[in-house]
Amino acid sequence: MISRESIEESLTKIRPYLVEDGGDVELVRVTDDGIVEVRLTGSCLSCPMSTMTLRAGIERALMLAHEEVKRVEQIR
Repeated sequence: MISRESIEESLTKIRPYLVEDGGDVELVRVTDDGIVEVRLTGSCLSCPMSTMTLRAGIERALMLAHEEVKRVEQIR
């Protein structure tokens, strides 16, 4: 099982890139089956590139750092 603390630590490394553009990411939940649910905030909410940020940025980074992560889903 993936600990919430370890995911938060990984998100802390990603966060500066989002904040630089006026956005942020908030961890909502980590499921037992490896799904990480996040909420994009700030300018990420209306950004047309938010799906790419989620998949190519956040999901990729979390999957590389935690082999247990299967997918990252955005919660609104």
